[in-house]
Amino acid sequence: MATGTGGPVAPFSVWDYVVFVGTVLVAAGIGLFQAIRGRKSTSSDEFLLGGRQMTAVPVAMSLTASFMSGITVIGTPAEAYRFGAAFWIFGISYAIMSTITAEIFVPLFYRLGITSTYEYLEMRFNKLIRTIGTSMYIFQTALYTGMVIYAPALALNQITGLDLWGVLVATGVVCIIYCTLGGLKAVIWTDVFQMIIMLSGFVAVIARGAVIQGGLGKIWDDCYQGGRLEAFDFDPDPLKRHTFWTIVIGGSVMWVSMYSINQSQVQRYISCRTLTQAKLSLYVNMVGLWLTVSLAVFSGLTMYSIYKDCDPLTNGDVGAIDQMLPYMVMDILAAYPGVPGLFVAAAYSGTLSTVSSSINALVAVTVEDFIRPAWKNLTEKQLSWINMGLSVFFGFLCIGMAGVASMMGSILQAALSIFGMISGPLLGLYLIGMFWRTANSTGGLAGLIVGLVVTLWVGIGGQIYPPLDEKTNPLPISVSGCNYTQDLNYTTVSPWTSMVTPTSLPSERPALADNWYSLSYLYLSVLGTLVTMIVGLLVSAITGGCKQEKLHSDLFVRRSDLFCAGCGEDSEVSNLGINEKAGTDQKKGSDNAGYIDCDFNPMEKVVENVTKF
Repeated sequence: MATGTGGPVAPFSVWDYVVFVGTVLVAAGIGLFQAIRGRKSTSSDEFLLGGRQMTAVPVAMSLTASFMSGITVIGTPAEAYRFGAAFWIFGISYAIMSTITAEIFVPLFYRLGITSTYEYLEMRFNKLIRTIGTSMYIFQTALYTGMVIYAPALALNQITGLDLWGVLVATGVVCIIYCTLGGLKAVIWTDVFQMIIMLSGFVAVIARGAVIQGGLGKIWDDCYQGGRLEAFDFDPDPLKRHTFWTIVIGGSVMWVSMYSINQSQVQRYISCRTLTQAKLSLYVNMVGLWLTVSLAVFSGLTMYSIYKDCDPLTNGDVGAIDQMLPYMVMDILAAYPGVPGLFVAAAYSGTLSTVSSSINALVAVTVEDFIRPAWKNLTEKQLSWINMGLSVFFGFLCIGMAGVASMMGSILQAALSIFGMISGPLLGLYLIGMFWRTANSTGGLAGLIVGLVVTLWVGIGGQIYPPLDEKTNPLPISVSGCNYTQDLNYTTVSPWTSMVTPTSLPSERPALADNWYSLSYLYLSVLGTLVTMIVGLLVSAITGGCKQEKLHSDLFVRRSDLFCAGCGEDSEVSNLGINEKAGTDQKKGSDNAGYIDCDFNPMEKVVENVTKF
């Protein structure tokens, strides 16, 4: 068939399978190599944090790969195709997020020498709040990971006809193998390879599209004529899905909640050997995010240029908006055996990186927040077996959650919405703990519960009653140039549901549906953060603040933490159980607080030090 005119596409060739399988085997091989290389180091700290001796560049690439994964490969081009290039503005959000995380959160967590992010909640508030925070993270991460397993499995099913659940299980099993054997080092170094493959997939799509369309200039002109480049909408309406303000304000808060307190990300930068390396990893990661989102968005613009006169979704060639990019790959690259296999490997590699990161983080919080406090006398060998056993358990749990994700519809917005609903209230809790000495445990708990209830109310309401088109602003599409047309039985594409028949929409929309429930999904995190902070501080004030509590200064953000890249290397490490001079291990050049005593349990010392105050 002629490219861009509709109809079925070519199947996978033998060489596509060879490239795809070879890429996955290399990725798994890197993970297994790290496992074999570190087989003599069996400590829990080595498994969960790589011995706290990682450097900035591989950690940065791992940070980028773990959250810009199969979701990005599949979802962002489809987003740009349907809604235009507004997603590019997230580059501003990434810069704000990287700066806030590196200059405020990293020095605090690094100084405390924590392994689990949620250790801080017990240090600052109490055990109950730590348990609730950890439980919220486990639920959120398991569901999100299910989504990123489902996305490339859908792509493979669309392109090759492979059994969908067979691919889902295979993805989980591959991750389980090298996560269980290699720990964090295996995850990080595999992520580096997978990041390269992911970017290569985008480049292949853009390059071939430019050849077909007669150059990048022609693609740009087509997108301009089709309204895809009108990215800067300064309408302050919080109900509009993507405007400059929703992306810069809402997107920044959402990404801060992902990077600053999410265990999957925090676990990487606190594994760096020095504070400077930890901060640098976030700034290098920012550049990686810019590059990735730029290639992803331009892939979507290339898709629009090719299909501007024959939309495959409206024409019935694909069953969901998230299948658009796989369809285009087989349409324009099938003449080059092996190249479609590279794209599928890109989507699959992104998924492997995220799933492995999630499994490793889930193991870390379970061990540090539940197992170690309950059984204090476990040996390193016992902890090693527990780590591996939990890796297997969480791997299969994530596979199961992929079944839930298959019902969530448009994969990109669904994933980001879940982070907004859960991470927003958690971010608010951390902020009042880090900046307000008057915030107490009662206020923190009340704020967290109210913030979570409010965001779940809005988020779930928005799923049941999707915003109307005037708020989501889908751009016009056409089928006037199609040579091959299928029978159509659907009319609307909504943000939450890939294909919606008129009978599936609620027959009556309550008054809240077109205002409260239509709040931009990017503002869910802002809403949760603000509600948690306001309620938390008010309840703390009503209940007497922290008059009866003695809080150590190391639990708060210091003025010297801000924009002071090298301060950590010449300063005292927190005396919440770590009383030695930073940088004492000159041979390895480490100032990582946790490295000084890898077996140290900060919570035991917190209680002791607070009691002495």
